[in-house]
Amino acid sequence: MSLLAIGLSHRTAPVALLERVSMTGDALVKMLHDVLGDVHVSETMIVSTCNRVEVYAEVDRFHGGVTAVTDLLSAHSGVPVEQLTPHLYVHYEDRVVEHLFAVACGLDSMVVGEGQILGQVRQSLRLAQDQGTAGSTLNDLAQQALRVGKRAHTETGIDRAGASLVGVGLTLAQDVLGPLTGRRALVVGAGSMSALSVATLARAGITDIVVANRTFERAARLAQSVGGRAVELGDVGRELAGADLVISCTGAGDVVLTAEMVRRSGHTGPLFLLDLALPHDIDPAVRDLPGVTLADLESMRGLGDQDGDHVAAVRSIVATEVCEYLKAERAARVTPTVVALRAKAADVVEIELGRLVTRMPEIDGRLRGEIAQTMRRVVEKLLHEPTVRVKRLAASPAGDHYAEALRELFDLNPKVPEAVTRADVADIETDSPGRAGEEDA
Repeated sequence: MSLLAIGLSHRTAPVALLERVSMTGDALVKMLHDVLGDVHVSETMIVSTCNRVEVYAEVDRFHGGVTAVTDLLSAHSGVPVEQLTPHLYVHYEDRVVEHLFAVACGLDSMVVGEGQILGQVRQSLRLAQDQGTAGSTLNDLAQQALRVGKRAHTETGIDRAGASLVGVGLTLAQDVLGPLTGRRALVVGAGSMSALSVATLARAGITDIVVANRTFERAARLAQSVGGRAVELGDVGRELAGADLVISCTGAGDVVLTAEMVRRSGHTGPLFLLDLALPHDIDPAVRDLPGVTLADLESMRGLGDQDGDHVAAVRSIVATEVCEYLKAERAARVTPTVVALRAKAADVVEIELGRLVTRMPEIDGRLRGEIAQTMRRVVEKLLHEPTVRVKRLAASPAGDHYAEALRELFDLNPKVPEAVTRADVADIETDSPGRAGEEDA
């Protein structure tokens, strides 16, 4: 089985296409199960955010997996395959690991270094676990990616390499409105992005914050965290009249703020609208209204991209972590084969001891024990150096060939390693030569 990742992001596709392919809720759950249902797929996890839609899978065939996932993305989004494929990127095996680590660190984000992606990857993994579509391979990969992402934010200044999308939006708002202190802000939605928006607005010195949401209780909790005020979603039109800045990110899947609503509000003076939703929350036609400025994901594309010392430091971390992860994975692949080899050797010893007892029944128990111990010690010493070496060699890029050679030379059943127990693996991983008491050479 091999790792495969297929997706599209702000780097490869226009926002309009990302909107069509993006999936949440029941649609995301259905996609997970549809991907897992393909004959070529054994595990899957999907990262679907406002900037990317990526399907990670463990597959038994590269071309079969690519075709299956591409067809399902097309079917779920309604975008014909021929229109979708020019915007897709495909990563396989080692490149999947490198890509997910970079994503978790924020290197592939619209705004370099933003920390939200860590939570989004964590949510994606949790959903795949809850739905039973992620097994040990993707679970280990995603957990490691999260660890690398945390390390990048802890050990470097990647957070400062690029502000959050909200921060970039507020910078644009200042260009239009001037100083934000004393302004009134309206936040539409009460999810994680809205919570980030409210916190960022408060840090920017805006004390008059109104939160509107379909569920009033959630709006009230969020507004209370910054001493603001909550309203029903249906009151957005009325609140527009007194707002200077509006941030919307509801995930409603349809427009929640139309040009007609802005026009009817009778708003006077400059109004800055920041649409962070995918699909759009705000009708792009508001740009035609006098005094109104709209910034959305499309218009902010690339504004946060920076490449400096912090980014270089994170790239170095990713390169190191990818190398270590792949070495560990390759070494782990040979462990079941080593276990199978030692199991076969132990079986041979027991068979020969049984024959000896049958042919020489007069041997007493003490001598029989000495002979058995000597035979096992000889086998352990003969196997020790080859097994230690093959595990070291397995960490190299061509490591799988050494395990294959071992199976071929000793006629090992390739299915035997699948039944290896945790105790067997733990014993092998000590690199000890067994009962002989020898130390690694």
